[in-house]
Amino acid sequence: MLGTERTPRVVAARKLLRRAGREKAGRFLVEGAQAVREAVTGEVRVHELFATPSAIERNPDIIGTAEGQGIPVTTVGDRVAEILSDTVTPQGLVAVCDLIDVPVAEALAGCPQLVAVLAGVAEPGNAGTVLRAADAAGADAVLLAGDSVDPHNGKAVRASTGSVFHLPVARDRDTPRVLAACRDAGLTLLAADGHGELDLHSPEAAEVLGGRVAWILGGEAHGLPESVLEAADHRVRVPLYGRAESLNLAAAAAICLYASAAQLRQTRRSRITDRA
Repeated sequence: MLGTERTPRVVAARKLLRRAGREKAGRFLVEGAQAVREAVTGEVRVHELFATPSAIERNPDIIGTAEGQGIPVTTVGDRVAEILSDTVTPQGLVAVCDLIDVPVAEALAGCPQLVAVLAGVAEPGNAGTVLRAADAAGADAVLLAGDSVDPHNGKAVRASTGSVFHLPVARDRDTPRVLAACRDAGLTLLAADGHGELDLHSPEAAEVLGGRVAWILGGEAHGLPESVLEAADHRVRVPLYGRAESLNLAAAAAICLYASAAQLRQTRRSRITDRA
């Protein structure tokens, strides 16, 4: 099946490059071998794959998996690959998937131990990278609050390298409501703040980090607003031992999330030892 710029499915897919188009259709585009592989082997519904002949040749496993699941694979030329991409060098492999975000209550269902909350994070690359770090650290969910980027944005999806399919992602423009939901779920609210009263590496932080927590992370330009800082149970700073003025959001998020993940595991091991 050969798709051209005027093929109705290509025209419809191109509209998904814009947030309004995604929200209207309830679908988004996933580009690149790693992200598409995670999509076709995951639980998200994949409606179609667009692939150039060279991409088909490079990724026979992905194409085979898609065809085995009955997902239509449309062969397209380089020009169609370009118009379905928002990158300078398209990889020639694009999937059309259902939106993956869920309600905040669903993301926090059960007994979450570690959650990342992105509050007003507008840069899609940062959001995707934090999502990847949260996945790697074993977080239970990622919540996007306030004027945060759409997690289905192409750059965010690529930066997540498929992690967007690995854990619940929710979004709500009402930041206080998101924080209240975290508190109702039994999570301690930790605001990542360069001027926080609690040093991440201090002995006092260990007990806090060993509990169930939601890390609140703000955008690089302005950080967290005072209202969010006031709502947190603790303001936690990552100590700077060198001469750097600050850490970027992705680096700070990874450090904070891994500090919690490590302490959570230490707490569990201690409990097992005590029972023994």
